[in-house]
Amino acid sequence: MAEENHTTSEFLLLGFSDLRALQGPLFWLVLLVYLITLLGNSLIIFLTRTSPVLHSPMYFFLRHLSVVEFLYTTDIVPRILADLASSHPQAISFRSCAAQMYVFIVLGISECCLLTAMAYDRYAAICQPLHYSALMNQRACVAMVGTSWIMGIITATTHSSLIFTLPFPRRPIIPHFLCDILPVLRLASAGKHRSEISVMTATVVFIMIPFSLIVTSYARILGAILAMASAQSRRKVFSTCSSHLLVVSLFFGTASITYIRPRAGSSVTADRILSLFYTVVTPMLNPIIYTLRNKEVTRALKHMMRKRVP
Repeated sequence: MAEENHTTSEFLLLGFSDLRALQGPLFWLVLLVYLITLLGNSLIIFLTRTSPVLHSPMYFFLRHLSVVEFLYTTDIVPRILADLASSHPQAISFRSCAAQMYVFIVLGISECCLLTAMAYDRYAAICQPLHYSALMNQRACVAMVGTSWIMGIITATTHSSLIFTLPFPRRPIIPHFLCDILPVLRLASAGKHRSEISVMTATVVFIMIPFSLIVTSYARILGAILAMASAQSRRKVFSTCSSHLLVVSLFFGTASITYIRPRAGSSVTADRILSLFYTVVTPMLNPIIYTLRNKEVTRALKHMMRKRVP
């Protein structure tokens, strides 16, 4: 216990310092992806606020999803770039590590809830069209978004309080490029059983339950699509859901692999590469998916460009 310290002043982030040959290419790749992410999500936010054809519940949720993605990458990527620019592991203060994890959890949980709300919106539009206006009125949409943020804040507060009151070694080294839950929790030398239970509970609640609700919604949507007589109607309805389905698959797929897969057999390098994908690449893909596969967003973008180009 002499080596434990409840108030350790800093952590050491390993980052990619052990893969020096990859640091230069990774720096420019991550920077490019980050800039595309900021541009893409800013564009979605702008279009859904200014274009009258995008003033519907689906795009209201999409705008908040883009806000989450914008903040999510900004919480993580600048630190990654700073680490990649250095050949040595970078120190992060105890408070900065706690703050990064707190924001990371808030935004991750909020995204889970928002994706679930978007699935319910599609279910209401396709399976309950006569009651859609009543089910998805402005008050209901604001309540869903507000609940998403509240659930994220509650979960982040609970996890951070449990994890950052544990005893850590005096010079803890995190074999990661961010203060993620599992890598930090594994450093704790005692008393981490309660936090591990909390993490697993949150994983079930905020990954498996939302994913189950999304699957249930789309099972009913699929039934409604198959019952349509017109092939054109089926294609039109499916096209409105395909973008969301792709985003859900990317988000829940990588999250499940990261937080639910068994620890045995996993390597530090594989964990970092997988985390790099879901923290850096996925937020870039989401606005691209919604822009390229959604005709209304594409039309709004073309209309905006025609207005601004003489």
